[in-house]
Amino acid sequence: MANALVSNKAPCSPREALYVLDGLMENNTILRLREHYTDTHGFTEHIFGLCYLLGYSFMPRLRDLADQHLYKMDRQADHGCLNPLFHGVAGTHLLREQWDSLVRVAASLKNRTAPANVIVQRLANASSSDRLAEALTALGRIVKTIFVLRYLSDPELRYRVQLQLNRGEARHELAGRCLFFANRGEFRSGDAEEIMNKASSLSLLSNAVLVWNTLQITEIVNQLRAAGHTIAAQDLARVSPLMHSHVIPNGTYRFPDEEEPERMYAAAS
Repeated sequence: MANALVSNKAPCSPREALYVLDGLMENNTILRLREHYTDTHGFTEHIFGLCYLLGYSFMPRLRDLADQHLYKMDRQADHGCLNPLFHGVAGTHLLREQWDSLVRVAASLKNRTAPANVIVQRLANASSSDRLAEALTALGRIVKTIFVLRYLSDPELRYRVQLQLNRGEARHELAGRCLFFANRGEFRSGDAEEIMNKASSLSLLSNAVLVWNTLQITEIVNQLRAAGHTIAAQDLARVSPLMHSHVIPNGTYRFPDEEEPERMYAAAS
Protein backbone atom coordinates (compact mmCIF):
# COMPACT_ATOMS: atom_id res chain seq x y z
CA MET A 1 0.00 0.00 0.00
CA ALA A 2 1.85 3.03 -1.25
CA ASN A 3 -0.15 5.45 0.85
CA ALA A 4 0.11 3.62 4.15
CA LEU A 5 2.78 4.50 6.66
CA VAL A 6 4.24 1.75 8.80
CA SER A 7 5.69 2.90 12.06
CA ASN A 8 8.62 1.60 14.04
CA LYS A 9 8.08 -2.10 14.63
CA ALA A 10 10.39 -2.15 17.64
CA PRO A 11 8.67 -2.42 21.04
CA CYS A 12 7.25 1.00 21.81
CA SER A 13 6.16 2.39 25.15
CA PRO A 14 3.31 4.88 25.65
CA ARG A 15 5.95 7.58 26.15
CA GLU A 16 7.48 6.78 22.75
CA ALA A 17 3.98 6.77 21.25
CA LEU A 18 4.07 10.55 21.67
CA TYR A 19 6.35 10.72 18.65
CA VAL A 20 3.96 8.85 16.35
CA LEU A 21 2.41 12.10 15.13
CA ASP A 22 5.82 13.69 14.52
CA GLY A 23 6.50 11.08 11.86
CA LEU A 24 3.11 11.65 10.26
CA MET A 25 3.31 15.44 10.33
CA GLU A 26 6.84 15.53 8.94
CA ASN A 27 5.96 13.55 5.83
CA ASN A 28 7.24 15.74 2.99
CA THR A 29 6.74 13.22 0.22
CA ILE A 30 4.08 13.18 -2.48
CA LEU A 31 2.40 10.25 -0.71
CA ARG A 32 -0.93 11.10 0.90
CA LEU A 33 -0.89 8.93 3.97
CA ARG A 34 -4.15 7.38 5.13
CA GLU A 35 -3.23 4.68 7.63
CA HIS A 36 -0.68 4.34 10.40
CA TYR A 37 0.32 1.00 11.88
CA THR A 38 2.20 0.41 15.10
CA ASP A 39 2.96 -2.36 17.53
CA THR A 40 0.98 -3.25 20.64
CA HIS A 41 2.32 -0.62 23.02
CA GLY A 42 2.69 2.18 20.50
CA PHE A 43 -0.66 3.81 21.17
CA THR A 44 -2.62 5.90 23.63
CA GLU A 45 -6.22 7.06 23.59
CA HIS A 46 -5.00 10.58 22.79
CA ILE A 47 -3.20 9.25 19.71
CA PHE A 48 -6.40 7.56 18.57
CA GLY A 49 -8.28 10.85 18.94
CA LEU A 50 -5.70 13.06 17.26
CA CYS A 51 -5.23 10.68 14.32
CA TYR A 52 -8.99 10.80 13.78
CA LEU A 53 -8.98 14.60 13.82
CA LEU A 54 -6.08 14.66 11.36
CA GLY A 55 -7.73 12.24 8.94
CA TYR A 56 -5.56 9.17 9.62
CA SER A 57 -6.72 5.67 10.46
CA PHE A 58 -4.65 4.62 13.45
CA MET A 59 -4.31 0.84 13.37
CA PRO A 60 -2.14 -0.67 16.11
CA ARG A 61 -1.65 -4.38 16.59
CA LEU A 62 -3.33 -5.36 19.85
CA ARG A 63 -2.25 -8.41 21.80
CA ASP A 64 -3.69 -7.41 25.17
CA LEU A 65 -7.29 -7.25 23.98
CA ALA A 66 -8.61 -8.58 27.26
CA ASP A 67 -7.17 -5.53 29.03
CA GLN A 68 -8.72 -2.98 26.68
CA HIS A 69 -11.67 -1.01 28.00
CA LEU A 70 -14.46 -0.31 25.54
CA TYR A 71 -16.87 2.59 25.91
CA LYS A 72 -20.45 3.29 24.96
CA MET A 73 -21.59 6.61 23.58
CA ASP A 74 -25.00 6.26 25.23
CA ARG A 75 -25.36 4.84 28.73
CA GLN A 76 -28.84 3.51 27.96
CA ALA A 77 -27.83 1.77 24.72
CA ASP A 78 -28.33 -2.00 24.66
CA HIS A 79 -25.75 -3.87 22.58
CA GLY A 80 -26.98 -7.33 23.42
CA CYS A 81 -24.26 -9.94 23.82
CA LEU A 82 -21.61 -7.22 23.53
CA ASN A 83 -22.73 -5.45 26.71
CA PRO A 84 -20.16 -7.24 28.94
CA LEU A 85 -17.36 -5.76 26.79
CA PHE A 86 -18.20 -2.18 27.72
CA HIS A 87 -16.68 -0.69 30.86
CA GLY A 88 -17.86 2.90 30.70
CA VAL A 89 -19.41 5.74 28.77
CA ALA A 90 -17.45 8.27 26.68
CA GLY A 91 -18.33 11.87 27.48
CA THR A 92 -19.94 12.95 24.22
CA HIS A 93 -21.19 16.15 25.87
CA LEU A 94 -17.55 17.19 26.23
CA LEU A 95 -17.00 16.61 22.51
CA ARG A 96 -19.80 19.00 21.64
CA GLU A 97 -18.50 21.56 24.12
CA GLN A 98 -14.82 21.36 23.13
CA TRP A 99 -15.11 20.49 19.44
CA ASP A 100 -13.88 23.88 18.18
CA SER A 101 -10.86 23.66 20.48
CA LEU A 102 -10.09 20.14 19.28
CA VAL A 103 -10.20 21.36 15.68
CA ARG A 104 -7.78 24.17 16.58
CA VAL A 105 -5.37 21.63 18.08
CA ALA A 106 -5.55 19.59 14.87
CA ALA A 107 -4.93 22.73 12.79
CA SER A 108 -1.87 23.55 14.92
CA LEU A 109 -0.51 20.07 14.26
CA LYS A 110 -1.20 20.34 10.54
CA ASN A 111 0.52 23.73 10.34
CA ARG A 112 3.42 22.54 12.53
CA THR A 113 3.18 25.52 14.85
CA ALA A 114 4.65 23.28 17.56
CA PRO A 115 6.21 19.79 17.62
CA ALA A 116 3.46 17.18 17.79
CA ASN A 117 5.07 15.36 20.70
CA VAL A 118 5.07 18.58 22.74
CA ILE A 119 1.35 19.12 22.18
CA VAL A 120 0.53 15.49 22.94
CA GLN A 121 2.71 15.51 26.07
CA ARG A 122 1.04 18.67 27.32
CA LEU A 123 -2.43 17.19 26.84
CA ALA A 124 -1.37 13.91 28.44
CA ASN A 125 -0.03 15.72 31.53
CA ALA A 126 -3.03 18.04 31.85
CA SER A 127 -4.90 18.10 35.14
CA SER A 128 -8.14 16.20 35.55
CA SER A 129 -10.02 19.52 35.36
CA ASP A 130 -8.72 20.29 31.85
CA ARG A 131 -11.84 19.88 29.75
CA LEU A 132 -9.99 19.94 26.43
CA ALA A 133 -7.77 17.01 27.44
CA GLU A 134 -10.81 15.20 28.81
CA ALA A 135 -12.67 15.75 25.53
CA LEU A 136 -9.71 14.37 23.56
CA THR A 137 -9.69 11.32 25.83
CA ALA A 138 -13.40 10.81 25.18
CA LEU A 139 -12.87 11.03 21.42
CA GLY A 140 -9.93 8.62 21.61
CA ARG A 141 -12.00 6.13 23.59
CA ILE A 142 -14.77 6.20 20.99
CA VAL A 143 -12.35 5.74 18.08
CA LYS A 144 -10.45 3.01 19.93
CA THR A 145 -13.68 1.17 20.76
CA ILE A 146 -14.72 1.14 17.10
CA PHE A 147 -11.28 -0.05 16.04
CA VAL A 148 -11.15 -2.84 18.66
CA LEU A 149 -14.57 -4.12 17.63
CA ARG A 150 -13.48 -4.12 13.99
CA TYR A 151 -10.20 -5.80 14.94
CA LEU A 152 -12.08 -8.56 16.78
CA SER A 153 -14.61 -9.21 14.03
CA ASP A 154 -12.61 -8.68 10.83
CA PRO A 155 -9.89 -11.25 10.01
CA GLU A 156 -8.93 -9.22 6.93
CA LEU A 157 -8.17 -6.20 9.11
CA ARG A 158 -5.98 -8.25 11.45
CA TYR A 159 -4.16 -9.68 8.43
CA ARG A 160 -3.59 -6.20 7.00
CA VAL A 161 -2.18 -4.89 10.26
CA GLN A 162 0.16 -7.87 10.56
CA LEU A 163 1.23 -7.54 6.92
CA GLN A 164 2.18 -3.89 7.31
CA LEU A 165 4.07 -4.54 10.54
CA ASN A 166 5.98 -7.34 8.84
CA ARG A 167 7.00 -4.86 6.16
CA GLY A 168 8.11 -2.45 8.85
CA GLU A 169 10.17 -5.19 10.45
CA ALA A 170 11.73 -6.01 7.08
CA ARG A 171 12.74 -2.37 6.67
CA HIS A 172 14.35 -2.33 10.11
CA GLU A 173 16.09 -5.60 9.30
CA LEU A 174 17.61 -3.93 6.23
CA ALA A 175 18.53 -0.61 7.84
CA GLY A 176 19.31 -1.54 11.43
CA ARG A 177 20.78 -5.01 11.13
CA CYS A 178 22.27 -5.11 7.65
CA LEU A 179 23.41 -1.66 6.54
CA PHE A 180 24.11 -0.10 9.93
CA PHE A 181 26.96 -2.44 10.85
CA ALA A 182 29.26 0.08 12.59
CA ASN A 183 29.01 0.12 16.40
CA ARG A 184 26.74 -2.92 16.06
CA GLY A 185 23.92 -0.73 14.83
CA GLU A 186 23.82 1.45 17.93
CA PHE A 187 24.01 5.21 18.28
CA ARG A 188 26.85 5.89 20.72
CA SER A 189 26.38 9.65 20.83
CA GLY A 190 23.76 11.80 22.53
CA ASP A 191 24.29 14.67 20.11
CA ALA A 192 20.99 15.22 18.27
CA GLU A 193 22.62 16.65 15.12
CA GLU A 194 25.04 13.75 14.84
CA ILE A 195 22.24 11.24 15.32
CA MET A 196 20.14 12.92 12.62
CA ASN A 197 23.12 12.94 10.24
CA LYS A 198 23.62 9.22 10.76
CA ALA A 199 19.90 8.50 10.46
CA SER A 200 19.69 10.52 7.23
CA SER A 201 22.70 8.70 5.77
CA LEU A 202 21.13 5.38 6.73
CA SER A 203 17.89 6.39 5.00
CA LEU A 204 19.87 7.28 1.87
CA LEU A 205 21.55 3.87 1.84
CA SER A 206 18.25 2.08 2.48
CA ASN A 207 16.56 3.98 -0.33
CA ALA A 208 19.41 3.13 -2.68
CA VAL A 209 18.83 -0.57 -1.99
CA LEU A 210 15.08 -0.16 -2.51
CA VAL A 211 15.55 1.64 -5.83
CA TRP A 212 18.04 -0.95 -7.10
CA ASN A 213 15.77 -3.84 -6.06
CA THR A 214 12.73 -2.18 -7.63
CA LEU A 215 14.53 -1.70 -10.94
CA GLN A 216 15.72 -5.30 -10.93
CA ILE A 217 12.27 -6.65 -10.06
CA THR A 218 10.74 -4.55 -12.85
CA GLU A 219 13.26 -5.88 -15.35
CA ILE A 220 12.61 -9.47 -14.33
CA VAL A 221 8.83 -9.02 -14.57
CA ASN A 222 9.16 -7.43 -18.01
CA GLN A 223 11.33 -10.31 -19.20
CA LEU A 224 8.84 -12.89 -17.92
CA ARG A 225 5.91 -11.11 -19.56
CA ALA A 226 7.84 -10.80 -22.82
CA ALA A 227 8.41 -14.56 -22.68
CA GLY A 228 4.66 -15.13 -22.44
CA HIS A 229 4.29 -15.66 -18.72
CA THR A 230 1.25 -14.16 -16.97
CA ILE A 231 2.15 -12.00 -13.96
CA ALA A 232 -0.91 -11.02 -11.93
CA ALA A 233 -1.01 -7.60 -10.28
CA GLN A 234 -2.18 -9.15 -6.99
CA ASP A 235 0.92 -11.35 -6.99
CA LEU A 236 3.20 -8.35 -7.52
CA ALA A 237 1.51 -6.63 -4.57
CA ARG A 238 3.13 -9.27 -2.34
CA VAL A 239 6.62 -8.70 -3.71
CA SER A 240 8.74 -6.48 -1.50
CA PRO A 241 11.87 -4.55 -2.55
CA LEU A 242 13.24 -4.91 0.99
CA MET A 243 15.17 -8.13 0.40
CA HIS A 244 18.87 -7.73 1.15
CA SER A 245 20.55 -11.15 1.24
CA HIS A 246 22.39 -10.12 -1.94
CA VAL A 247 23.67 -6.86 -0.39
CA ILE A 248 27.23 -6.78 0.92
CA PRO A 249 27.08 -3.93 3.47
CA ASN A 250 30.82 -3.52 3.90
CA GLY A 251 31.59 -3.53 0.19
CA THR A 252 33.76 -5.69 -2.04
CA TYR A 253 37.49 -4.97 -2.17
CA ARG A 254 39.74 -6.13 -4.98
CA PHE A 255 43.53 -6.03 -4.76
CA PRO A 256 45.04 -6.54 -8.22
CA ASP A 257 48.51 -8.07 -8.47
CA GLU A 258 51.43 -6.04 -9.74
CA GLU A 259 51.18 -7.43 -13.27
CA GLU A 260 47.60 -6.30 -13.87
CA PRO A 261 48.44 -2.63 -14.72
CA GLU A 262 50.89 -3.84 -17.38
CA ARG A 263 48.24 -6.14 -18.90
CA MET A 264 45.76 -3.32 -18.87
CA TYR A 265 48.27 -0.99 -20.59
CA ALA A 266 49.06 -3.61 -23.22
CA ALA A 267 45.37 -4.15 -23.91
CA ALA A 268 44.84 -0.41 -24.28
CA SER A 269 47.76 -0.16 -26.72
